Amino acid sequence: MRKISLLLSLFVLVASAFISVRAQVADSGIKPNLAAGEVTSVTENKIVLQTRDGAIDVVLSTATQYKRVPADNPSLKAATSSSLTDIGIGDKLLVTGQVSADKKTFPAKAVYLMTKSDITQRQTKEHEEWKTRGISGRVASVNPQTSEITVSVRGITGERTTILKLKDKANFRRYAADSVQYSEAKDSTFSEIKTGDMIRALGDKSEDGATFTAEKIVTGTFKTVGGTIKAIDMAKNEVVITDIQTKKDVTIAIGKNTTLKQFPAEMAQRMAQFQMMQAGGIQPGGQGGMRPPRQPQGGQPNQQGQMPERTGQGGGMR
Repeated sequence: MRKISLLLSLFVLVASAFISVRAQVADSGIKPNLAAGEVTSVTENKIVLQTRDGAIDVVLSTATQYKRVPADNPSLKAATSSSLTDIGIGDKLLVTGQVSADKKTFPAKAVYLMTKSDITQRQTKEHEEWKTRGISGRVASVNPQTSEITVSVRGITGERTTILKLKDKANFRRYAADSVQYSEAKDSTFSEIKTGDMIRALGDKSEDGATFTAEKIVTGTFKTVGGTIKAIDMAKNEVVITDIQTKKDVTIAIGKNTTLKQFPAEMAQRMAQFQMMQAGGIQPGGQGGMRPPRQPQGGQPNQQGQMPERTGQGGGMR
């Protein structure tokens, strides 16, 4: 029986440097010499930091140094002097020092701050850039000899193909196997891109739209499945469904990036009717004109950089 992860989340494309405070905050959690996460509480001698490994108390002293990292240049080298009064709830921190053995307290040597407002402003700017200079679609073919990718792009007039070329030092990212969060995407290479992948690229389009020269590329493999619930395991956070198309059982793992939503009653009824028609050999759109609810089309991001909700399997693409 196949096992896949339920990935119902927002696909937010936020361009970032290879080595950045944002990436460290997303990936580090609690380590022996650093902790990274989001501020949930601030007092004059303590900051409560929520990390991916749990909450930790950052203990402050007169020796603690404070640095502010600009969101548009998320590198520790770009950090400037700051103070405790600049830190607020929702800000992102990277703290250096020596974590306690129980990982509950962390006397801070240095605190690197990226404010929530700075992050929001940078995201807004980046979203607009991806909207105006971006392209998204499905990989139709890959040519290793010419390092070109043929992308099938869906528009209001139907589908068309664009040849994606690479700029020098183009940046490749690919989703982790269990996440569609861009901040958790991994460094990738051209060779990892496969036919059928979803792709989004930032760069320059030719006047006729026939070619696109990319400087940033994000790819991933997604799958949509639908079926009838067969079993629910609350202890394992798993749901077993019977796939409508294959009639085989599929285990859905509910993870940290999962969003659960319930179909409206009318849509659920239509889906049940469609399934019964399929079982009876009646084709959709046949007698009575019954058709199934419209399904998401391949995970293509919308203009806000969001992925439609889906059950997916990351293919090795905040």
